[in-house]
Amino acid sequence: MTKDKIKIFLVDDDAVFLKSLEIDFLGSADFIIETYATGELCMEHLSRNPDVIVLDYQLDGIDKTAMNGIKTLDQIKAFNPDIPVVMLSSQDKIEVAIDCMHHKAFDYVVKSETAFMRLQKIITTIFTYKKLEKELKWYMERM
Repeated sequence: MTKDKIKIFLVDDDAVFLKSLEIDFLGSADFIIETYATGELCMEHLSRNPDVIVLDYQLDGIDKTAMNGIKTLDQIKAFNPDIPVVMLSSQDKIEVAIDCMHHKAFDYVVKSETAFMRLQKIITTIFTYKKLEKELKWYMERM
């Protein structure tokens, strides 16, 4: 494992969608992918320091008592507010997107045939920001 690889946690209770997303990410770039079917499993492994988490909004398809995506998002942000979380949902509703943003999600993506391309662009944006932040910090320390 090199330091340059981006570690992504994919969290979704839809096993088929989760596997196809994992295959898309592994096939397109040099990522480290960890997949979890529940928010609880994601939380158990947060100490592995993901660079980005892609998190399903519902998360109750397997276990009706499982934490939903918003509760998981809140717990991730309580653990480390700097981990960017991109919410995924099959619901194309503005209220759902706004709810996610109020809970400090980095972005919101509707599950569709273009979801993976959107996720790729968002992850690129996240790392462009992080790089700029580092450069700005470096520059400010030298002033």
